[in-house]
Amino acid sequence: MNNNKYLIKPKFNSLSNEKSRILLVSMREIANLVAFCTLYEFEDVLYDTDAVDMVQPLSANDGIFRKIYKLAKYLTNSKQLAEFLLPGNNPYLLEQEYELFFPIFNSPFELFALHSFKNWQQKCDKSVCYIVECWEWYLKPSNNYFFEFLKDFDHIFLGTKNCVEAVAKITGRPCSYLPPGIDTLKFCPYPLLPYRSIDVSYLGRRSSVTHKALLEFAQHQPIFYYYDTIKASGTKNAAKQQTFAVNNHQEHRSLLANLIKRSRYFFANRSRANELNTAKVNQEFGSRFFEGAAAGAVMIGEPPKIEEFYKYFDWPDAIIKVPFDSPDIGEIVTDLDAQSDRLTRIRKENVVNSLLRHDWVYRLRTIFEAIDVQPSEIMLSREAELKNLANQIHLSDTSLVR
Repeated sequence: MNNNKYLIKPKFNSLSNEKSRILLVSMREIANLVAFCTLYEFEDVLYDTDAVDMVQPLSANDGIFRKIYKLAKYLTNSKQLAEFLLPGNNPYLLEQEYELFFPIFNSPFELFALHSFKNWQQKCDKSVCYIVECWEWYLKPSNNYFFEFLKDFDHIFLGTKNCVEAVAKITGRPCSYLPPGIDTLKFCPYPLLPYRSIDVSYLGRRSSVTHKALLEFAQHQPIFYYYDTIKASGTKNAAKQQTFAVNNHQEHRSLLANLIKRSRYFFANRSRANELNTAKVNQEFGSRFFEGAAAGAVMIGEPPKIEEFYKYFDWPDAIIKVPFDSPDIGEIVTDLDAQSDRLTRIRKENVVNSLLRHDWVYRLRTIFEAIDVQPSEIMLSREAELKNLANQIHLSDTSLVR
């Protein structure tokens, strides 16, 4: 898949594509941390299932502009005047009318990119914004100017639950929780059923206690333990985030899907589980759970103790619960290996439930229903394909492992 095929390069700061009904704002050419690839996968599914123009903000480095805007806004108390005073302001001017204006952001700090789009309110019938990650400490008063850009939107969706009410209060707009999804067709191990040659995979943030125990377990048992070895840098709190940049999000997602489809056990923990002060107060869950389930791995880890998690992962053994710090993890894996029938059931139920509930197209339908936008024919076809595939797996006698 060509990553550049999605991006429109407008001439003379104007846009026009008569066949498109959605204008999608993407940060994919600007923000390239590995965690953001999940969100860009969502954009790809939207692009492939509807008539979409996808654009990026004009400035890839707006740090200085943000400071100027914030100071001008403070001195003048005028959003319009602050935008006018920005040096080198080079806006998009939309020529075509769209049914939907749809910016998608990794965090509220990217909302400033909306200043590039000057006439979307006049050219777009409806508007919705999805921000995949928003934490309580993002909402301090000095950051409120970011959320001013959302006050004309019909609906706001957040990928984290704890800030929904606060953002609704700040913006005065309807705000709802929408968890991550997954391209289940990409992650589904059926019908090829690749050999699960990796015994245990543990990616991203991890417990040093559990990791050490797994390393020792792998030294004394004939198992393949796959884990990250990167030295994180280039971002705040990088060591705890276990993060890095990627060149191509589609290639990375394909690599990740193939890795998990070849893993017997896959670790998934509540968000920021390695930050003790943070995780205990505001528990959330991210894409790891959706990735592991969709790929048919048996998930192990510490899920969040919140109602929302069990709403989306409500089937038996969706995750094998273990403490974040599990020095006895080798014994746990050995015990699970002796329960082949249970493992077969877990893998099948994980994949089937993912196909029926967690594909990105279902998240898109939730968004469309909230703002009364009709699904496209391609969306409906994808939903039918997912249901058909889930039914095939449900009726088959395959164990989803070789």
